[in-house]
Amino acid sequence: MIDDQNPKKCFEYETYHEGENKILKIYLEKCPFPPSLEYSEICMAKTVDLLLQNSGITIILLSQFREYEYDYPQVKYLIDLALLYKRLNKEERTTYTKIITNPEHERYIRTSFAQFQSLLTKSLKEDPFAAYVQLKRLERREKTLLDNIIDNRHKLSQQLFIQIIEQTLKSIEQLPLITLLLPHTKEYTLADRTIYNNIFHPTTRPDFMYTKLVTDYPEGNLQESYQFTSSPSDNESSQVNIFSFDDNIKIMYHLTPPEFTFEEELYELLDDAKRIMAEHKPAKEEFVDPERMRDVFLSIGKDLLNDLISHRNLDIPEEKVNQLAQALLRYTVGFGLIELLLADPRVQDVNINSPNGQLPIFIVHQDYGDCYTNIYPTHLEVESWATKLRLISGRPFDEANPILDTELKVTGFSSRVAAITAPLNPSGLAFSFRRHRDYPWTFPLYLQPKVKMFNPLAAGLLSFLIDNNAAILIAGTRSSGKSSLLGSFLVEIMRKTRIITIEDTFELPQESLRTLGYNLEALKVASALSSPGSEVDASIGIRSTLRLGDSAIFVGEVRSKEAVALFEAMRVGAAANVVAGTIHADSPYGVYDRVVNDIGVPKTSFKAIDIIVIANPVISGLKKYKRILRITEIRKEWDDDPLKENAFVDLMVYNPKTDQLELTDDFINGNSDILKRMAGRIKEFAGDWDAVWDNIQLRANIKQAIVDKFTQTNDPSLLEADFIIKSNDIFHLISDKIKEQTGKLDSQAILFEYNDWLNKEVKKKEMK
Repeated sequence: MIDDQNPKKCFEYETYHEGENKILKIYLEKCPFPPSLEYSEICMAKTVDLLLQNSGITIILLSQFREYEYDYPQVKYLIDLALLYKRLNKEERTTYTKIITNPEHERYIRTSFAQFQSLLTKSLKEDPFAAYVQLKRLERREKTLLDNIIDNRHKLSQQLFIQIIEQTLKSIEQLPLITLLLPHTKEYTLADRTIYNNIFHPTTRPDFMYTKLVTDYPEGNLQESYQFTSSPSDNESSQVNIFSFDDNIKIMYHLTPPEFTFEEELYELLDDAKRIMAEHKPAKEEFVDPERMRDVFLSIGKDLLNDLISHRNLDIPEEKVNQLAQALLRYTVGFGLIELLLADPRVQDVNINSPNGQLPIFIVHQDYGDCYTNIYPTHLEVESWATKLRLISGRPFDEANPILDTELKVTGFSSRVAAITAPLNPSGLAFSFRRHRDYPWTFPLYLQPKVKMFNPLAAGLLSFLIDNNAAILIAGTRSSGKSSLLGSFLVEIMRKTRIITIEDTFELPQESLRTLGYNLEALKVASALSSPGSEVDASIGIRSTLRLGDSAIFVGEVRSKEAVALFEAMRVGAAANVVAGTIHADSPYGVYDRVVNDIGVPKTSFKAIDIIVIANPVISGLKKYKRILRITEIRKEWDDDPLKENAFVDLMVYNPKTDQLELTDDFINGNSDILKRMAGRIKEFAGDWDAVWDNIQLRANIKQAIVDKFTQTNDPSLLEADFIIKSNDIFHLISDKIKEQTGKLDSQAILFEYNDWLNKEVKKKEMK
């Protein structure tokens, strides 16, 4: 082993085991040639020598400011080359030397044989393909000479020499390295090492980070290229390239972080700064407030970098220092490249599978679905993530508690994190990060053409139901968009209403809503998957909301026995405020089966639900699209089985042919007990189905008007919560004013005044 305190000499090396791998790490900081098997003949030759000295190598690491890792398939090409080199230059050399030392032959082939020996002893390990090409040329030349030789002794010598060349070429041609390179010879010129790019693709990482990154682009079809910044204050962009393939259904998400464009002197700064920062590890209590801890470490890192810059008499702009400090933060107390992936607004999920280091990170992209990335997290880094999440959450995560549910909030994004470890996952640690939008989803965001989760009429219906205090469950499978849809329901509630949210892991956009002026209290309860601890049981948390005054109640997810308390809250709050939550199920009866048969909620309590919204992905070719498939009301007049007794009445149902939610006959004909019950509490709607329908259509038209303005102006802020909340306020104020003036809710008058306001607001925004 090498003493890390002493500087490494050029090509000094060490071998060590990591899991099932035996790693050959070669230090090239003091070397004048690049750390690359493909670009440097010296590097390739010396690596072949080390492979002959060290058996069983499965991974090669070349270290020179960054680490370049060659995995076993690439290493195997060099091992095969090394073994052939050894055989040709040692084991079979005696046969060749008998020829050259034999006076009968030496006088005729001395010059050609010297070239042959040079190709085998030097060129073969430096540039094996060039050696092969030169041997082929030597073979052709010697065969041409043979045809012109008259002297029989000279001819015999020449024939023996050609046989040796042919045998050698046959051995070299059997090398997998040469076999794979032969199809790429069309544009090849002698000593052009770019041909090795077809074989060698090292993953790369600077010394300051543990994650491995494949920097080379794949041979595929570039679908899209775009950039994003990790935070509003960050001036450095990450580059994303999306690739598809003609012979593979997989999609690759290729990320180039901003720090991979730094100059070498900046890499050295980061390396040194990280070594110094590593001496101060955050205490457990510092993780109680992760945002403050990050602010402190960012400031410390910036001061440290400025000290190093001053000490080395470097001239580095302040903007670049800030970028260095952000990178340093990510790779010390942060989560490395995970943070960049989650900062991409088009990434929805990030998944890390075990065994760690052998598999890439996988993501779910909003436009391309499931993708694999060019990022390979190491075991060391994955272990550090587990430790940080344990400290941030304050929840146990070990063999006794192999499941962890928590949230991760960083400037630029927030996400829900699920982690598992042994014994549940025997092969190591695994994580799933689900990214949340910085601001809540809104109905107009769902209506825009590129999303189309539902249509304007569905938006109008849901808006009417929320305004009239329905008890709603959003059901769907995993990754169906339930939580985001529930968050958009919050935006539809008037800001004068008090809201209480209950979650085991914060996913609803409570901080954003508070910033936008909502009266919101967020409660956190124990996870259904965690062991008993100091956190409050979910059912107790839900019951406590009934003692906190008149409030709308939103439950992040109904999983277990807390459902009993939720339905109690629904029954108590049925005529007062909205009660809503999410649950895993794929149909209205699936909700009933889960709630009553699996969880144990009494049938009579199940009747507290007014509306079930089914949200699930639909498949078109290789892509998935999130859609609302059904809006169903639950009637109360049934005793034993709601399905057999026709308690489930669909108001809208998804038609896959038109890709639209369509009205049912029951809805068109006003055959809705829930809507009639709501109308009965409102003077303007009581006994007048046409007035109810008219109001739902009015709300639909208003939502569509916003989307139309977005289409005209291409101003995305029109779809965001800030503007939508203001729009909802104006809608209610205009409605109230028209009612005061005319004695009724005149939809045409309301829509006219609303459109006038909308046009003026858009003009104001355009003038700013």
